[in-house]
Amino acid sequence: MIAKELAQKVLAEALKTGADLAEIYVEDVVSLQLRLDDSRLDQAVRGADRGAGVRVFFGNLVTYAYTDELDEASLMNAARAAASAGSGNSKTQVIDLTVQKSPLEYPIEKTFDTMNVADKAALLSSMDVAARAYSPHVVQVQAGYLELRRRMWLFNSEGVQVEDDRTFTEIRGGVIAAKDGRLQRVGEGFGGRIGLELFDRNDALAKIRGMAEGAVRMLDARACPAGDMTVVMCNGWGGVLFHEACGHQMEADFITKGSSAYAGKIGEQIANPIITAIDDGTIPGRRGSLKFDDDGTPAQRTVLIDKGILTEYMWDKVECRRVGRAASTGNGRRESYRHMPMPRMTNTFIDQGEHDPLEIIESVKKGIYIKGMAGGQADISRGDYVFNATEAYLIEDGKLTAPIRGATVFGNGPKTLMQIDMVGNDLALDPGMGMCGKGQAARVSVGQPTIRIPIATVGGTDDSAAN
Repeated sequence: MIAKELAQKVLAEALKTGADLAEIYVEDVVSLQLRLDDSRLDQAVRGADRGAGVRVFFGNLVTYAYTDELDEASLMNAARAAASAGSGNSKTQVIDLTVQKSPLEYPIEKTFDTMNVADKAALLSSMDVAARAYSPHVVQVQAGYLELRRRMWLFNSEGVQVEDDRTFTEIRGGVIAAKDGRLQRVGEGFGGRIGLELFDRNDALAKIRGMAEGAVRMLDARACPAGDMTVVMCNGWGGVLFHEACGHQMEADFITKGSSAYAGKIGEQIANPIITAIDDGTIPGRRGSLKFDDDGTPAQRTVLIDKGILTEYMWDKVECRRVGRAASTGNGRRESYRHMPMPRMTNTFIDQGEHDPLEIIESVKKGIYIKGMAGGQADISRGDYVFNATEAYLIEDGKLTAPIRGATVFGNGPKTLMQIDMVGNDLALDPGMGMCGKGQAARVSVGQPTIRIPIATVGGTDDSAAN
């Protein structure tokens, strides 16, 4: 935190060369990371980082400078560096800073110091023991713990002064099972914008036993068939497909550049009318939830698609200024004080539908059910995607039958949104481990109910050992 008087002085300095808006973003981060691998604690790292960035606007020209020191001299130097792109005289004055309060509350019930480091490490060891005890086929176990507190303060020359205190707790696990030369890995985790009450709401030992069960089960999986077929996508993590193949295309920087398939389509039908999609930065406990975004705009709920109709994009301050839009949607996010914000998703999901999940599966004569998703790739400009399944099953005559491995789903996001013909009533968000790239890392949530894609291209494996 810096004093209000110093913030006003730095903002005035940043405006001196003719800028019409100046901003200071201050950040203080502390963290603890523990990692257990092969039954040994091989990482225990405490981290601390703080600094500030000064952003200066000359119309649509934006400059930025940052410093990892918060003393007056360092902040003034950053202001001068950011302002050096200008050559005029100041016509803008700093409006008296006024603290803005958020109606949103994300209370922390148990702070990090209510559990010592030894006990946190012991939890990881217990996870290791639980996974190995499940089956002799379990040959490797990993477990990790992360606690992170990220405080931010933002001041701008329009008189805005806001702050947000973001606390995250995360547990990750990974299990490798082996049999007859075959290896299967299952990795999962849980977490959120939450304190150590995370462990009261989630059973870490049950979670990692579930990973062990999944890895062992997949050892006997059959090779995935290839071709065009019906795909049923699980709720929760299945929402990563919408996030990657469609959500990014609705971020305003791709819209203003004209590089999105959704540019200029507000008010048009872009999905089956059974589809409603939302970005909501206000959900308690979620990784993407904020009081204020990193532009200082209050977080909000934005309906992107309403019954198949495109209704809104996700905006930050820069892209709003570029097109003369009055209000941001609160989607300006940055990785740290070393970065300028850009339009990013928060908690993005396809909303609840009307179909029972069992009904969706029973409607499929032959296809696959994807229960777990791994990494994938998407071409943001066109929406083409390819995603790998970590856990999948054949659907035969309306029933889940054999587990399959090596399933890959190919498609096009905009086309898939039009094709989806069943949406479940079992909306869920991911368990709290979503991380999005885009040049900068950002914590996010994804989600959806169970959905059915009547025809999708599935890439299978060529495994001569498959039954």
